Amino acid sequence: QVQLVESGGGLVQAGGSLRLSCAASGSTFSVNAMGWYRQAPGKQRELVAAISSGDNTYYAVSVKGRFTISRDNAKNTVYLRMNSLKPEDTAVYYCNPFVGSSWYSGRSDYWGQGTQVTVAS
Repeated sequence: QVQLVESGGGLVQAGGSLRLSCAASGSTFSVNAMGWYRQAPGKQRELVAAISSGDNTYYAVSVKGRFTISRDNAKNTVYLRMNSLKPEDTAVYYCNPFVGSSWYSGRSDYWGQGTQVTVAS
């Protein structure tokens, strides 16, 4: 059973920064790609960033240049550094392990409780 615990969300002014963390247990963390998703009210959950087991990264166009995903395999943790935040970044953020070593392998069915990010204008 994979358990995911997201943290680090909060209320921040536009232009501010946050760092999200996702601690994973019960999985072979180092061999799986990991992704950060977000879901705003009334919208579908979307992938914003992903990191492969080999540390290759993917970013959605909307966050490229502002967000940075990283991982610490020794701590079974994946991070999302978010800079220059905008009101449209407001959402619940979730992490998710992909089935394989790359995001092309497809996302798994494991989700944490998410962490709320609210960006005030």
